[in-house]
Order: sequence, then C-alpha cells, then structure tokens
Amino acid sequence: MNNFTLGKYMPLDSAIHKLDPRAKILAMLVMLIAIFIPSGFEGYLLISVVILVVVYFSKLKLSFLVKAMKPMFFMLGFLLVINLLVIKTGYALVTIGSFVIYSDAVFQTLYIVIRLLLMVIITTLLTATTKPFDLTLGLESIMAPFKKIGLPASEIAMMISIALRFIPTLIEETQRIMQAQASRGVDLQEGKIKEKIMAILSLIVPLFVSAFQRADDLANAMEVKGYIPGAKRTRYKQLKFYLRDYIVLLVSNGLLILLIVWMIIK
Repeated sequence: MNNFTLGKYMPLDSAIHKLDPRAKILAMLVMLIAIFIPSGFEGYLLISVVILVVVYFSKLKLSFLVKAMKPMFFMLGFLLVINLLVIKTGYALVTIGSFVIYSDAVFQTLYIVIRLLLMVIITTLLTATTKPFDLTLGLESIMAPFKKIGLPASEIAMMISIALRFIPTLIEETQRIMQAQASRGVDLQEGKIKEKIMAILSLIVPLFVSAFQRADDLANAMEVKGYIPGAKRTRYKQLKFYLRDYIVLLVSNGLLILLIVWMIIK
C-alpha cells in the first residue's frame, strides 16, 4: 500500500511545479490523446522522451514513478496471459509442444502495456506537481465555458479535487485497518480461498464505514462554513498564464500534430 503514489503531492521547487495548473491539465489531456494515436513504437518512444524531460524538470525521482506503476504489474501480467491464449493471428514466434505464441499476441500486449504505463506516469506527474487547491481552480477555470449549458463546473472540479485528496487518506486508513485485523489474528496472505475472501470482507466493510463517516463529516463541515452549491464565489488566488505555460501547450500540441502526421505518412 505504501507504493501507491497517485494523488500524492510532492512539495518541490521545480519549473513544472510553478506552471499554471490549467496549462498542466490541458497538456496532460493532449498527451493522453497522443498516446492513442497509432503511430507505432516510434511514437511511443518520442512520447517517452518528452515524459523523461518533464520528469527531469519536475525534480521527481524515477523511483516515485515506479511505485505508481507497481499496482498495475499484476493486471498487465494477467493481460499478457489472456492475449497469448486468445490471439492466434500473425506469425508463430515460439512453439511449446502444441501451444504456439503468435506475433500479434505479443505486439498487441506491448501496445496496451505501454499505453497504460504512459497514462499512469502522466497522471502521476500532474497530481505530484500540482496542489489539490490549484488543481481545483484549474479544472473549474477550464470547465467554466460549459456553465452556459448548465454544467456545474465548480461542483465537478470540487468533487474531483476531493477524490484525489482522499486517495492517500483512504490508503492510510486501509493500512490502519489491516494492522488492526492482523493484531486480531486475521491473515490476508495465507489460507484457503474462502478464508482469504472472508479476510478481505473484514477489511472492506470497516473501510467503507470509515469512508462514509469521513464523507459525512466533510459534508457537515462544508455546511457549517456556509458552502452553497452553485453560489457565486470569488477567489483569493487568481490564475495567470505566463510565457512558460504557453511554451508547454505549444510543445504538447506540437507533439500531437507530429504524431498525427507520422501516422498519415507511415
């Protein structure tokens, strides 16, 4: 559980931390779109280089990003096994008795794995270099034009910010419950399948109760402080674009255009 880094803000003094949150959010969206452009492994290599440059300027350690990817390794391994068993197109790479591993199974799995890993790294970079409050301001500002069609931009931005903020809190609560259950003799690692299911249920139930209790406390605190959904509010902190923010948007959009052109001429 300590390896879960999504939603954790790292208070560092870097050029990426100083960027306007709107620029980072928009750049992240553009990069996510670029990941799904079928530009081949060359395109993924170019995106990876850009991400490494961003990691360097953000002063984040690579080990921090590796921790963000660890929870996905089991799912990726399961995906590899399923693809090897299901996909029977392409040319044969390896033959083990009557079992044949085909090229399309390997390549499609690699495409999916690389895409998922890049998506996790990009979202982790955003949450690690942006304060939750700034993230809320950025989301609200980006979605402000949609208020004209009745979209509650402020409330959606607040919900996203609260969800990201409480991810580390829920992880800590899970650790506390696991330690309490272990002290009572509950073993989450060993035992039969039925025993493991009962052990997991003994973890999930108090976690849900605690989460609902925290949500109720937060709602009461917001109500006491006079929070009214949809009410017009002013902000002490005003967001402002600088030259560095325009450069980030220019680079991200330029990368997207380059990948689209590469896909067309390839």
